[in-house]
Amino acid sequence: MLGYALVAFLSVVLAAIFIPHKWSLTFGNESASMRLLNAHELSFYNGGQGSKGLYLALLGQIFDVNKGEKHYGPGGAYHFMAGKDASLSFITGDFTESGLTDDVSSLSPLQLVALYEWLSFYHKQYQHVGFLIGSYYTESGEPTDTLLQVEASLAEGQRLKAQSEADKARFPPCNSEWSASTGGRVWCSTKSGGVERKWTGVPRQLYSPGSSVARCVCIENPYEDYPNLKKYEGCLSSSESCLIGPD
Repeated sequence: MLGYALVAFLSVVLAAIFIPHKWSLTFGNESASMRLLNAHELSFYNGGQGSKGLYLALLGQIFDVNKGEKHYGPGGAYHFMAGKDASLSFITGDFTESGLTDDVSSLSPLQLVALYEWLSFYHKQYQHVGFLIGSYYTESGEPTDTLLQVEASLAEGQRLKAQSEADKARFPPCNSEWSASTGGRVWCSTKSGGVERKWTGVPRQLYSPGSSVARCVCIENPYEDYPNLKKYEGCLSSSESCLIGPD
């Protein structure tokens, strides 16, 4: 029960951090500087000779990245992002012409969570100066149906991430080592899986529902009755370390 409560709490917190409210053209002290640009107008802000400035857009939100000119200006490692919305490439790493697109419909919910972390980064590091008319904002600066769909998928990604974090806290991954000649060993410690805790635990195989593939996790109570947990063959229930024979 506590695990589900934690998932719900984390979902609310993540939503508050990453899901933008319905953007208006009033952003506190930014209200006077908010602008609406189309893609053609934004292209004149690529930092090149005769350009009007150095902007980039992410999910339709435009940022002034002039203070990062060494990165985004001509000759910079990320100059290809200047003057456009290349949202997809933040996740795919595809910096070809076809990859530098604002279409993120191919991203999974969890990938959208990562993309919104980038959006949060730009809000912290650079000045938000306006909105890009197109996929995500209308000519009046209102969110489009596409943006609302992205936000719905983001909410699902946040739920999945919160669930994963709750599961990891309850069932931290084991430590493991493997040798082709002698086989492997899995064991638990108070820091195994990168999850620091007060208990050590014992190794178990955890199967995801509908899957025949298991991963090694540590459980606090060696006698816990959980339907998807299985003991390692030949290993005592209370042992903190189990040997796995070579194939």
